[in-house]
Amino acid sequence: MPLLFSFGKEVFTMRLLRLEPVAALLVLMLCLAGCQAAEQAVSSLPESMASAAAETPAPSPTPAPSTSNQEESVRESTLQTGIIPQQVLEGETGEIHYSYYLPEGYGPSGNYPLVMAMPGYDMMWFGEDSSGSNLDWPGFLHWTQRPEGMIVVSAQLTDWGETSARQAVELTEYFIQHYAVDTNRVYATGYSAGGETMSRAVAMRPDLYAAYLHGASQWDGDFTPVAENGVAVYIFMAENDEYYGSERAREAYNGLHQAYVDAGWSEEDIANVLQMQTPDNAWFAEQGISGNYHGGATVVYEQTDILEWVLSHSKEDA
Repeated sequence: MPLLFSFGKEVFTMRLLRLEPVAALLVLMLCLAGCQAAEQAVSSLPESMASAAAETPAPSPTPAPSTSNQEESVRESTLQTGIIPQQVLEGETGEIHYSYYLPEGYGPSGNYPLVMAMPGYDMMWFGEDSSGSNLDWPGFLHWTQRPEGMIVVSAQLTDWGETSARQAVELTEYFIQHYAVDTNRVYATGYSAGGETMSRAVAMRPDLYAAYLHGASQWDGDFTPVAENGVAVYIFMAENDEYYGSERAREAYNGLHQAYVDAGWSEEDIANVLQMQTPDNAWFAEQGISGNYHGGATVVYEQTDILEWVLSHSKEDA
């Protein structure tokens, strides 16, 4: 009859036909001894493997290299500079159409003066056909040509009242928040209708602006907040301005002067922050301008001494 020998899950069958009883007994003993040894080896294997795993420390993960500096360098090297035209900001009061300038070498880690420049009626926003009509305006371009690198923004707003003034303020805040702006040196200029807008904007948020150049325009804002916050103002109007007349300039000067007096400023200190110029026809003739003195007053942006006066002021000094 067959004899069965079990090694774990394997069954070996030996047919001991024709074997003598003694030989069969010897075979049986040898097989049992081999089975016991095999089972001991198998049972000890997991323990030895666990021990080896415990003795061999797992390799420490290699930290990924930091790329923040590299990414910042790439962003700076690929950042567009020069004039960036015809942009749109979705503002709280509607779309704000503007163009802006970043100086060569501009980087997010810098600290740049900011000039907000608002043109006159003929360069405001009247639809797509008017887009970018302010790009050749001297009140925009001459700031971009200053030796000191600065950010210059010119908006094409839709009116010269409360809405546009709020949009001018919103655009100023947008650039302060998103660009490397020296908040002590934020400046504004407005010409003609743009001056009506910016006189309102500067009076609304005099905490934002260090100085303001008011060109060929009437003053529509309040005087008191400007004086209380020490905003410097330069007023420029042709003596024979055909649209407003120079009397509007003198009214603005007198109103601001009184506001500074009421704020406790001395005459000497007022002279440092409030200036007015109303050049006559002879002065304009020297600039090659005769007639259309209202439009010709854009020559103010070619006057280096006036631009330097504006840029010399800082909120730190107020």
